[in-house]
Amino acid sequence: MRAAVLHETGQDKLEVLDDVEAVGFGPGKVKLRIKATGLCHSDLSAMSGVLPQPAPFVPGHEGAGEVVEVGEGVTTLSAGDRVLVSWLPACNACPSCRRGQPHLCLAGFMNAGVPNFRRPGGDVFGFAGTGTFAEEVVVDAACAVPVPDDLPYEVAALIGCGVTTGLGAAINTARVEAGSSVAVVGCGGVGISAIQGARACGAAQIVAVDPVASRREAALRFGATEAVEPGELAGAKSRITGDEGFDYVFEVVGKSATARTAYETTRRGGTLCVVGAGAADDFLQINMFELFFDEKRILPSLYGGGDVLRSYERAISLWRAGRIDLEGLITHRVRFEDINEAITQMRTGEALRTCISF
Repeated sequence: MRAAVLHETGQDKLEVLDDVEAVGFGPGKVKLRIKATGLCHSDLSAMSGVLPQPAPFVPGHEGAGEVVEVGEGVTTLSAGDRVLVSWLPACNACPSCRRGQPHLCLAGFMNAGVPNFRRPGGDVFGFAGTGTFAEEVVVDAACAVPVPDDLPYEVAALIGCGVTTGLGAAINTARVEAGSSVAVVGCGGVGISAIQGARACGAAQIVAVDPVASRREAALRFGATEAVEPGELAGAKSRITGDEGFDYVFEVVGKSATARTAYETTRRGGTLCVVGAGAADDFLQINMFELFFDEKRILPSLYGGGDVLRSYERAISLWRAGRIDLEGLITHRVRFEDINEAITQMRTGEALRTCISF
């Protein structure tokens, strides 16, 4: 089958090959045929080495498709079922799951070190234990979550990561209050989803912050009350909040510099929600006095926090009710063989989300 492979960490292009085989099928597993997959910035971070991932590997973790075959013991799925790919499944048995924090379950990460694919030259890994830049993939049954028939594959793929991460940051992690002021730093697909989440919560002011003009324009369409360049954020803070700072600030870039700016833009007693996935050697500096005196809450948000299965259901319900726009997030569509074009669009900030179809 075809798959897009990164041979070595640090390379900036993928090679589309037709000699890749999905491996690992057996008890508790399912084989999926991928119909659509989104390109997430985390894929680029894994390619560059910012996020740890053994190579060679097939990127992609934001996919949707249909079940081809189920392994022994799988009773919740059948061939032909429409599913999205969940890259962080819950085991429902570990301490995190038992205390009601299934998004912190590490069971899914155990799969990251097991090859998902094979080529004549050897084993190939799948990013985050999945690897949706392939026509077929074998995953644990818990990674395949059934979706309704009326949900397009393209939209289901986005719910598998970016939409759930952004909406959940606002609804689950920060718990944005009605009438509050919000700033979102970084307005790609996840940032736009955070904006939609804040709007669904009833935020009164939502300021989108991004250096790319097309993303600022998009943010306004998705619910931001205004959009500014990074250099204009201090002025917006002064004008909207009387220089006190925003009630909630979402950092959706994954860099210490923007996280520090977001911290300074948060009011005393307010909430900084860190959504961006950053590098292990990039440190955020906060002195002990300001940490104590300002009493700002710093809340990291992994995969939107909370129960991801419930988050999927909520996203679908909000989409059906017209409360959020998911189709509009897909600003570019490319064929699988043009996947490197999608990578270029993501790097330049031209695309909110690019959907890759097979």
